[in-house]
Amino acid sequence: MQVMIMRSNIIISGGGTGGHVFPAIAIADALRERDKNVNILFVGAKHKMEMDRVPAAGYSIVGLPVTGFQRRLSHKNMLFFFNLFASMLRARKILDNFKPDAVVGVGGYASGPVVRAAASRGIPVLIQEQNSYAGVTNRLLAKKAARICVAYEGMDKYFPADKIVLTGNPVRRDLFDMSASREEALSWFGIKGNSKVILVLGGSLGAGSINKSISENIEKIRESGIELIWQTGSYGIRSAQELLAKTGSDRVHVHQFISRMDLAYALADLVISRAGAGTISELCLTGKPAILVPSPNVAEDHQTKNAMALVERDAAVLVEDAVSSTGLVPAALELIDDSNRLAGLKENIAAMALPDSASHIADEIFKLIKHTRD
Repeated sequence: MQVMIMRSNIIISGGGTGGHVFPAIAIADALRERDKNVNILFVGAKHKMEMDRVPAAGYSIVGLPVTGFQRRLSHKNMLFFFNLFASMLRARKILDNFKPDAVVGVGGYASGPVVRAAASRGIPVLIQEQNSYAGVTNRLLAKKAARICVAYEGMDKYFPADKIVLTGNPVRRDLFDMSASREEALSWFGIKGNSKVILVLGGSLGAGSINKSISENIEKIRESGIELIWQTGSYGIRSAQELLAKTGSDRVHVHQFISRMDLAYALADLVISRAGAGTISELCLTGKPAILVPSPNVAEDHQTKNAMALVERDAAVLVEDAVSSTGLVPAALELIDDSNRLAGLKENIAAMALPDSASHIADEIFKLIKHTRD
């Protein structure tokens, strides 16, 4: 359903990680597709990635000094409260100046002050929860939200059922077009032949345990005859390049960052990755069999809960981070040779896909504005 409203002002608040920033940008793009005259302002946290990524996507952003709360005793928590108070004051000024018709919270440090300030003024608020386990911030903000868009079923254990809309998580726009040919993808990655391909994703910084597992099992990988596309992240690229220079593993293709994820997914017969909400949504939409290695260094162990939402539907395989150095590569090599198992995982993960998530969320935002104006 397309609802058109002229000259709406909409704030999108939050960020901190790609899992928050990329969905936020996708939502903004969908809003502009619905109404080219919409005014969109992002509010993020100073010195976080959104301050660069959002302007690069063509949107304006202002930063708040808000920071994270340290879960262990730290003098930084004194600064946290000072920054939180300053951010609340700044959020109110932003609302006064921009006069939003709706505020969207996507999670992250900046989401709280803006959503709270908006709700206190009667401005309709929509929250987008990416994970299968709702974080503390969104659980607290849910009381003030008019609508809560989620990516998993069963979220009524965290949020009021009458506010929930199952929309899925927005993903990068280039993944909507999966028309890239295998030949184009092979050429882009410099791969020859028809061997099976494993895609390893560690995020923009990299996943230490996953990189360690690949490094320590490089001989097994080479002997298997598979092709490996290995995104190491910025922290792992140098050591990976040095390793490949020593071993001469020409079937291992190492990248710090993969700019053409559509081509990477087009080639992949199996994906190894962390279990962030955004990555899982991409895997569902592309229908890729996956081995998930949840990060143990995230709040409330939410990546394990994300992964289990798939594992319980036989839509992915989980390898715990603690055993990944010895267990990950053997599990991947066994799975890549099991065509029946791969086909079952592919079918089950594709069945969990929720396409056009950003468009559905944009519709909900415009509905909120229309209801308020009516």
